[in-house]
Amino acid sequence: MGLIALLPEIDEHDDSAFVMHEKSEKLIPLHTHKKGQLGYVEGGIAYITIHSKTYVVPARHFFWIPYGIPHILRIGHLGTVLRSIYFYTDDDDVAPFYGKLGIYPATELLIQMINHTERWDEQHVMKSDYYFDFLVSIKKLLPQLDSDALPIILPITTDERLSPVLSFLEENISEQITLHDISNRFYMSERSMSRMFQTRLQISFLQYFKTLRMVKAIEMLLKTNKSVTDIAFAVGYDTIGSFSNTFYTFTHSRPSDLRKK
Repeated sequence: MGLIALLPEIDEHDDSAFVMHEKSEKLIPLHTHKKGQLGYVEGGIAYITIHSKTYVVPARHFFWIPYGIPHILRIGHLGTVLRSIYFYTDDDDVAPFYGKLGIYPATELLIQMINHTERWDEQHVMKSDYYFDFLVSIKKLLPQLDSDALPIILPITTDERLSPVLSFLEENISEQITLHDISNRFYMSERSMSRMFQTRLQISFLQYFKTLRMVKAIEMLLKTNKSVTDIAFAVGYDTIGSFSNTFYTFTHSRPSDLRKK
């Protein structure tokens, strides 16, 4: 049926685990559920928007969304498979992991376990079911992977003054744009432009532009056949070394390694 159609069914049984595997490119509009969501992104990229922030989820990473948090989920590539398990919450207090949103590299063990759940696609697995303990073991494994959270967060805004600035940066991602350049283009002082980024996005201009470049680099690595060198130049880096080092800081992975995965 698809995830959008099945959203009302997720919360039908408080003590179950609901399994959903979907291959598509779509926007799942603002919604919430009474269960914690484990999601695994296979073969592409996904985006989670909460309040005024968008979290980037590359391939071979998983995310955890605690229950009750309104969010928008966008699957950004036609070949992406989103594998989700919506878990009961009666034991969430045993670890801080279950109370915070996070994005993490998926281990091979976790990937195999999540893939195995496809046999229960679009079903509630109840405590009385024989395989319920298998899903319990997946949930218990997650806090052990908490130390490698992926910090790729791109703030968004509907501010009428800042939105054109962000659009310009995205359209000119390969250019060497400084705070001075962008301030002059939009007829503002550097101080006013810097304050606008900090006030509206809670991030500096430099950090925003660097994050935007990394998001675009991840998209190109996962969606195109461009070489790493071409991607580095396309997002404004003059050398492969500086691009690779910045990419590693953001993703804990080298560009070539992310593509191989």
